[in-house]
Parts: sequence; C-alpha cells; structure tokens
Amino acid sequence: MENAGNPNQDQVFKDEITKVSDFKFGTGVVKVFDDMVSRSVPFYNEMQRMLGEIAADHAKEGSCVYDLGCSTGTTLIEIDKLIPSDVKFVGIDESPEMLDKCDIKLKEAGFVRTYDLIAGDLHQEELPIENASVVILCLTLQFVRPLFRERLLRNIYKGLNPGGVLLLAEKVLTEHSQFNRDFIKYYYNYKRRNHYSELEISQKREALENVLIPYKLSENTLLLKEAGFTDCEVFFKWYNFSGMIAYKKS
Repeated sequence: MENAGNPNQDQVFKDEITKVSDFKFGTGVVKVFDDMVSRSVPFYNEMQRMLGEIAADHAKEGSCVYDLGCSTGTTLIEIDKLIPSDVKFVGIDESPEMLDKCDIKLKEAGFVRTYDLIAGDLHQEELPIENASVVILCLTLQFVRPLFRERLLRNIYKGLNPGGVLLLAEKVLTEHSQFNRDFIKYYYNYKRRNHYSELEISQKREALENVLIPYKLSENTLLLKEAGFTDCEVFFKWYNFSGMIAYKKS
C-alpha cells in the first residue's frame, strides 16, 4: 500500500509538472531512489542477488571490485557478505548526493572492508580502474551517451585483470518493433501494479526520453566484443530488462 507520509517513497512525478525537464539524480531523487528502483525495475532484488553470487565467483583476493554508477550502494552491500574481506570495493558515481547517501548506507551496514567512493563522470576519457577482478554496471550504461559507450567499455576492459568479468544490467530494446511495443506495455502494467499513476508513468517517461537510451541486446553484445570481450552471455531477461556477463580471457 502507498504511504503518502513516507518521505522515502517515490513521489517525484506525482504532481503535474507544467514543463517536464530531463531526469537528474539530484537530492530529490536520491531521497527516494531505493523505493524508486524497487518499484520501477522488475525483479530488482533478484537481480541484485544474482549480481552478488556471480561477483562472488569471480572476485579474487587482493583485487578490486568496481561498481560504476553505484548510486546508494545497494549492490555493494549485497555483495559485501559474499566476497573475501581483502577485496577492495570502489564505487564511482557522478552525483555527490548519491555518494553521500551511499557512504551513510555502507556505514549503517557495518562495512569493515576497505572501500573508496569516487565522484566521476563515466563520459570522461580515463576512469581510475585498475587491478579489477569484477566491474559492475547495474542500470548505468543506459545513461551514458551512446557516443561514449565504446570508450567506457574499452577502459573497463583495460582495467580488468585477465580472467576478470564485467556484469552489465540494462534496460534493452527488442530486435522487432512489435515485441518492443508489447514489452513496454507489460512494463507499464508492472509499474501500475506497484501503485504508479498514469501521470507519474507519463511524466517520468518524458523526463527519461533524452537521458535513458537503451540498446538492443545484440548491440550491447557487439559493443562488448568490440571492447575486447570475446565471451558474453545473458544471465537474466525479463521483457525489456536484461543482465549480461562478459569475460576477459587470461
């Protein structure tokens, strides 16, 4: 049930907005972000669990695990209990407000491992990725402007140790437009079941139109292979959401 008095509930688009601006991860979104993704992303908790168990199989002692677009730290908290304590965690996010919330959540979760939270723009030429056994892009690449995606993936590949993996969770397009229309319809039905109104759905769609740009699975696979990853596999799929693993050979 909805709770109008809950300050952590997503009501960003509840009231009519005269002119909807592009979606931004500012203070208003940060406050309600965890509620927003849990109600907006199908099987979000299961996706996090899957990322955790896959990361646990590939994180190597003495290496680093990177979460690019770490937001409020949900993924880092999920994988913390599964990964050796001498693995360093690095969270990178463009939003300082997100990083502040992330740091609070990590401390509340009782983090004892070494971790860094870095303010960084994924569009910049060189991200500080090194000694990485696992890199995670959870619902992040879709917000990187298409012109910069290949460069980002090449940078990740370069920073991964041999045998390391990239875990990519994304909203995706279908190969055929009819399926795409159907899947979007099913997705909006999902949001309605999670108590989003027609106004909220419409205004958020407008706000994301020029900000979240999904690719087809085949296009993401091609990007990964062009960046150097020879082995890629889908580990999760729900209509227009997917999870992929890409492997850097030894």
